[in-house]
Amino acid sequence: MTFNDIFKSSFLENMTSVSLFDMFLAIVLAFGIGMFIFLVYKKTFSGVMYSSGFGVTLVALTMITTLVILAVTSNVVLSLGMVGALSIVRFRTAIKEPLDIAFLFWSIAVGIVLAAGLIPLAVIGSVLIGIFLLVFVNRKSHMNPYIVVIDCADQESEQKATQYLAGQVNRLVIKSKTVRKGAIELNAEVRMKDANTDFINVLADIDGVSHAVLVSYNGDYMG
Repeated sequence: MTFNDIFKSSFLENMTSVSLFDMFLAIVLAFGIGMFIFLVYKKTFSGVMYSSGFGVTLVALTMITTLVILAVTSNVVLSLGMVGALSIVRFRTAIKEPLDIAFLFWSIAVGIVLAAGLIPLAVIGSVLIGIFLLVFVNRKSHMNPYIVVIDCADQESEQKATQYLAGQVNRLVIKSKTVRKGAIELNAEVRMKDANTDFINVLADIDGVSHAVLVSYNGDYMG
C-alpha cells in the first residue's frame, strides 16, 4: 500500500465528513456556553471554599465533550473504539456539593447537543437552566434553615429561652436535647424572619443561659 492509497482511503474521507466551519462553530459555541455555565456556577456557589479550577473545568468539559462527539459522529468505526476507550476511564475526585453534579452533567449535555447540531436546543436550554438556578439557588439567606445551640442551667431558663426564640423566628423545631447535671443543651432548627441576628445576643443574656450559638444549616442534621 502506497501513500497515495492511504490518502485515498475511505477512512480519511469519513473523517472529513464534518466541515471545518462546523467544527469551528461547534467549538466556539461550546466555549461560549461553557463560559455561561461557569458564570452561573460562580453566581450560585454557596459552599465553604470556592474553587475557580472547577469553574474552568466546566468550560473545558463542554469543549472536550463537543470535540469527542464530533469525532464519534464522523466515523462509525471510531465511535466504537471511543466507547471502548472511555469505558476504562475512572474519576476518583469526590464531589462535595450535590449541585456540582448538576453543573457537570449540564456541561456534558451541552457538549453532546452542540456536536449533534442542535444549536437552538443547547442555547435556549442553557439559558432556561441558568435562570432556574439563579432564581432558586440565590434565595435570601435568612430563608435557609439555621441551627441554634443553647446551653441552659435549668428547666426554667430553658423555657424562657425557647419562648423568646419562638417569638423571634418564623419556625422553631427542637432537633435534640441533652440533659446533664446542672446543664441542658438544646439544638433547634429555626427559620428566621429576616437577616437580623441580634436576637442571639438577647438570648445569650437571659438568666440561666450560659451561651447561644447560631450556625448555618445545610439540611443534613447529624444528631
